[in-house]
Amino acid sequence: MMTVNDLFSILPAAVFALFGCAMLLMRLDSARAYPIFLAIGEMLALIGLWRQSDFIGLTGFNGAILVDRFGIFLNAVCLLSALLTAFGAYRYLEDQDEDHPEFYSLVLLAQSGMYLMISGTELITIFIGLEITALSFYVLTGFLRCNPRSNEAALKYLILGAFSSGLLLYGFSVLYGLTGSTHYKFITAMLANRLPSDPLVLLAIIPIVIGLLFKVAAAPLHMWVPDAYEGAPTPVTAYLATASKTAAFGLLLRLVLGPLHELRPSWEAVITFAALASLTLGNIAAITQPSAKRLLAYSSIGHAGYILLGLVAGNQTGIEAMLLYLLVYTIMTTGAFLVLAVLSREGVNDFRGLLYTHPGVALLMIVLLLSLAGLPPTAGFMAKYLIFLSLVQARQYWIAVVAALYVAVSLYYYFRIVREMTQRPEGQLLSVHFSTGWRAAVGIAVILSIGIGVNPEPVLVWARSAIR
Repeated sequence: MMTVNDLFSILPAAVFALFGCAMLLMRLDSARAYPIFLAIGEMLALIGLWRQSDFIGLTGFNGAILVDRFGIFLNAVCLLSALLTAFGAYRYLEDQDEDHPEFYSLVLLAQSGMYLMISGTELITIFIGLEITALSFYVLTGFLRCNPRSNEAALKYLILGAFSSGLLLYGFSVLYGLTGSTHYKFITAMLANRLPSDPLVLLAIIPIVIGLLFKVAAAPLHMWVPDAYEGAPTPVTAYLATASKTAAFGLLLRLVLGPLHELRPSWEAVITFAALASLTLGNIAAITQPSAKRLLAYSSIGHAGYILLGLVAGNQTGIEAMLLYLLVYTIMTTGAFLVLAVLSREGVNDFRGLLYTHPGVALLMIVLLLSLAGLPPTAGFMAKYLIFLSLVQARQYWIAVVAALYVAVSLYYYFRIVREMTQRPEGQLLSVHFSTGWRAAVGIAVILSIGIGVNPEPVLVWARSAIR
């Protein structure tokens, strides 16, 4: 029988699910009312998260869900991503003649799954959450039903996503066989006497880590990213690249800092290799991309590498840096993809003359690109600085040097877009139509990108409290 604690522990997820299901039944006269309805649901869920902050340590469903500051922080990041995406998306969907309530319903249903991924402390619970999230994103990726590229991207994502889920499920089953439990605290106790080099331990941990590296879009498990990001509707790409990655990193951190913490030698090498491979493949492949969406897709692989470096460092500064980076990455990446969404074309060359035709949009994009590149005084600089600081504190000097060199590489391909914007336009001027929601979403992203860079202390205090 469900108790009050059970209901309270999943309150935000329940709000997301109820509003998502209600949206499936709605047919309003104006499609612009749908994001407003979504915002109401998000605000109620935010109130739920805020109320949960007074009950830290509360558990629900026999310990399957944990209310803590870590979960509240990452769920708030996912909520911010959903809000920015929804308000920046409706004009894009109108232009594509796909302004249906199902879009906003799937955004909310994906969030309910992400809540279980982040706040779950039991293997079956987090797997259910992961599959709810994945199924929602498969449909969202193929939401442009008449667009072959969107359909192809959804199919590729579905096939490769099913493979990664199979790996995760296999690892979970071996872990259950080793410990006799699906709850984190019992798994931790049963693994205490196991050696990191135990073949059965490796048989459980390696598939789990590999499956989660796929979910965070880290190399060499990145093959789905360019096609899925390019083929999906651009607002979906923004949501997929940020909220999904945040939830997957939340699940990864829960596992490696919880049940698998004492077995660090069994997964440390895999994480280190994935981080360096992501930095290398993501940044180098982005250099030659003619499509702005593919360029940002490959750069997101590089950003996954930077975030993983916080786990490579393995100290408190590194984990704080990961949380800050996930927030900052969500803000600047969502804003950048929403700028792409408002443009009628997506090639790097299509930015030519934007500074002359639409100087406001160009300046917003320049700020977001500076943040993505990690230049001061933006939030991206502070996030990268903390990653480097954590590596230095852990005496991982050579990794810090390599990561710093790739910042220089990223400057080159981000400034390809800036260079095009500063060139005088040739031929027909680019026609851009702005919505109030788009202006608000991108404006908030830019303000936060600068504000966190200038005064990061409030967010750092929040991130620090999330890992206590």
